[in-house]
Amino acid sequence: MNNGTLAEQLGIEFIEVGPDFISAKMPVDHRTRQPLGLLHGGASVALAETLGSVAAYGTLDMSKQHCVGLEINANHIKSAREGFVTGKAFPIHIGRKTQLWQIDIRNEALELVCISRITLMILDK
Repeated sequence: MNNGTLAEQLGIEFIEVGPDFISAKMPVDHRTRQPLGLLHGGASVALAETLGSVAAYGTLDMSKQHCVGLEINANHIKSAREGFVTGKAFPIHIGRKTQLWQIDIRNEALELVCISRITLMILDK
């Protein structure tokens, strides 16, 4: 799913799928840092939106439905300068027409870097 996408450009790799979560990691490097050398907040949001969207697709019959983002927010809690950050998406609400996912992003020391929530609309094809 990453080929030719922003996720590929940012080096996002999916690492685990469970019964009620999905996780991916992203490098903190020249692609994802802002000028001060810190993880760019927009890169964190891109990781969160990627995870939330892929997680939502995992709940759908893709021959009949697809989803689009309605709203995303993020609270940046701690900075990261190197290594990887890992995001984990958990469902808050899985409805017929909307879904809400929370994405927690942590550094390699498992410290919380960012909390994000994404709301998606489910559309019939």
